Amino acid sequence: MRETLLAGLPALGLALTDGQADRLCQFGQLLLEKNQVMNLTAITEPKAVAQLHFLDSMAVLKAADCKGKSVVDVGCGAGFPGVPMAIAEPTIRLTLLDSLQKRVRWLQEVLPQVGVEAQCVAARAEEYVAGCREQYDVATSRAVARLNVLAELCLPYVKVGGCFLALKGAMTREEVDEAKKAISILGGQVERIYEYPVADAVHRIVVIRKVKSTPKPYPRKFAKIKQAPL
Repeated sequence: MRETLLAGLPALGLALTDGQADRLCQFGQLLLEKNQVMNLTAITEPKAVAQLHFLDSMAVLKAADCKGKSVVDVGCGAGFPGVPMAIAEPTIRLTLLDSLQKRVRWLQEVLPQVGVEAQCVAARAEEYVAGCREQYDVATSRAVARLNVLAELCLPYVKVGGCFLALKGAMTREEVDEAKKAISILGGQVERIYEYPVADAVHRIVVIRKVKSTPKPYPRKFAKIKQAPL
């Protein structure tokens, strides 16, 4: 895991201290141990964890400036991309948000062991935002929903001037085209699609700048978002 992690950093233009690499690999080991009794990840081979969880997550730091920023990771699952981001850039003020209580409890247990300070919240994204609307510099999300749905869940968290970073796959450009109307309604504007190599593939992050406040009716209840995406 460590060897693969360190070998992949130069292609991303990133560097880690020995201590940061140790903490990431410790997090990976804790993840794989817990995964034997709880479904946290489908990626269980150590080399793949380094590539598809760690390197993929840390690439977010090259897509936008996160130094000293407040970051909410929406639908964080087992802590991706938020935890590797926070290990690689310790000045981030991180909130990990997931709807599954048992995942959040596990994160609360293991993060102190790997030296990560984060607010861990078990709540639905469209509900938790009521208490922290437009209070974050950055929102991130990976593999949660199509972009037109994801934008409605994430952009309401972001301050005007901040950004939403959506980690996406091979259909990124199609999703961006599909979501343009939604992004505009929600106060966002696609700034660029950041491409980067992971293993033998090209991965993408959609950088969406928050250019005006999200109208009050959004986000709607999830059933409505899913039934009638913007």
